Amino acid sequence: MTRACGLDFGTSNSTLGMAGANGPRLLPLEADKVTIPSVLFFGFEDDAIHFGREAVGEYVSGADGRLMRSLKSVLGTGLIGDTTRVKKKTYGFLDILGIFIGEMKRRAETAAGEALDSVVMGRPVHFVDDDPKADAEAQGQLERAARGQGFAHVEFQFEPIAAALDYERQVTREHLALIVDLGGGTSDFSLVRVSPERRAAEERGADILATAGVHIGGTDFDRLLAMGRIMPELGLGTQTSDGKRYLPTAPYYDLSTWHRINRLYSAHAHRELTETRREAERPDLVDKMIDVVEERAGHRLIGEVEEAKIALSGHDGYGFRFAVREAVIEAELRVEHLADAIADSVERIAATAAETLRRAGTTVGDVDGLILTGGSTQVPAVLRRLSAMFPDAQVIRTDVLGSVGLGLAIESARRFGG
Repeated sequence: MTRACGLDFGTSNSTLGMAGANGPRLLPLEADKVTIPSVLFFGFEDDAIHFGREAVGEYVSGADGRLMRSLKSVLGTGLIGDTTRVKKKTYGFLDILGIFIGEMKRRAETAAGEALDSVVMGRPVHFVDDDPKADAEAQGQLERAARGQGFAHVEFQFEPIAAALDYERQVTREHLALIVDLGGGTSDFSLVRVSPERRAAEERGADILATAGVHIGGTDFDRLLAMGRIMPELGLGTQTSDGKRYLPTAPYYDLSTWHRINRLYSAHAHRELTETRREAERPDLVDKMIDVVEERAGHRLIGEVEEAKIALSGHDGYGFRFAVREAVIEAELRVEHLADAIADSVERIAATAAETLRRAGTTVGDVDGLILTGGSTQVPAVLRRLSAMFPDAQVIRTDVLGSVGLGLAIESARRFGG
């Protein structure tokens, strides 16, 4: 018998759900938690692979090893062909992605008490912006990873459509909803007609009036906040001692970008940083950068930036303080600093929402509700911009981390029959 599930493999967090007689449910993937951070840690001391919160805990505790995060961001890009060395073994990014999906499958099967052989996987509207070939390659890469872990039948559904399927279970009348799915790596919009009568229909294509997406998400906000406020404390924006040029920005960009941090942990990158220090007007700042790299504390540093971003969703200010060796990296962060850092990205998100309406031939006034899903919808600058853009629409908050997985579970039952 085919047993189907819906798998939301996210840039930051992942879920897996199944649908039954009582509706969809998310399966526990880490202790009693139904979400699992999309993180792996290859432990050098115990020769084990750790996942999710446990992986983060191993890394933060100072255990020797290699942390991998934001794997979804490399799909469809040139980075997918990169490899990382773990002791004597070399892994490709696609291998690592498969390992994580396989662990999700194994844990879900334990929780469900049965094997799973069919899956509907979520996908953003665009893995890669303005490049249909790369976008198709990204979906193909994700499909190969899933099949390699034992899923015999693999299909896909847009993540915002999945969120609409979850939301539609509670509607009492027909209306036009703009699904706003702002995740760790992408921002996707879908204009969908929802109603109590339509939710039982097998074919919903005609109810999806338009979709659009842009490759901007929470990890981009982390990078922009880091580049704007934290990397200057490590030398970004300072000059060489002769005053002829600014220090190279590439290492700071890599340190601010989750899936590029490991690139700094090479002998070549270390030599370049050492040479930069010799030429720097402020070698004391570059020393802090070198300390972070030598201690392999890059993911921990950007993790603190992410915590600051999250804190600024509910507070006006945040005192950033990060210790590495004898150095301390400090910065006073304000909610307006975050807004300024991500302003261009927020405008691109708003433009994508407008493009969705244009494709559907509708106007702002036609939209009855904004259905918010994905953690980045909680960023104040984003919410303010969208609320101002749709002043008459009802703002409806879903389970920001679970609604896509629940919708994919519903879709898996429709496509595979349970």
